[in-house]
Amino acid sequence: MWGSCFCLFLPLFRMLFSGAKRAPAGYNMGMKIALGADHAGYLLKDRIRQYVTERGYQVIDEGTNSSDSVDYPDFALKVARDVADGRAERGILVCGSGIGMAITANKVPGIRAANIGSEYEAQMSREHNNLNVLALGARILDEADAKQIVQIWLDTPFSGGRHSGRLEKIHDIEGAHP
Repeated sequence: MWGSCFCLFLPLFRMLFSGAKRAPAGYNMGMKIALGADHAGYLLKDRIRQYVTERGYQVIDEGTNSSDSVDYPDFALKVARDVADGRAERGILVCGSGIGMAITANKVPGIRAANIGSEYEAQMSREHNNLNVLALGARILDEADAKQIVQIWLDTPFSGGRHSGRLEKIHDIEGAHP
């Protein structure tokens, strides 16, 4: 009985007892976040926009804003360019699965995007990889889980240290294969 219950609390246990670093409250308030979605993700994107705006973040909304079918690469590229060019500090992309958005965003030099589906992945993506574009699957995550992932991702600073050297290696690889 306890074994099956424990697995429900494992993500929370990891977060509370992993030595996770959280930034001081409000450290990133006023941060500018670029948002983008396709037709499968626009409703969740709009809810995330409201959520982050209420918490003091500035938003660049790159669309889409309806259920009319669109091509996700167009929106992933807009958000990735916003981040790479410095118009936004971070980006959040939402499509059906999050996969295609992450693949597309990673084609832009300087972008570190990943499809994130758990709180633990959100934390690690920031601490170890300094992820600057978050991709979410609207057909996979419910609104509450997506908001919690977003909040953890926004609140978790990059830990630097040994991880900085690894990011430099990624940057070098990126530069060698333009």
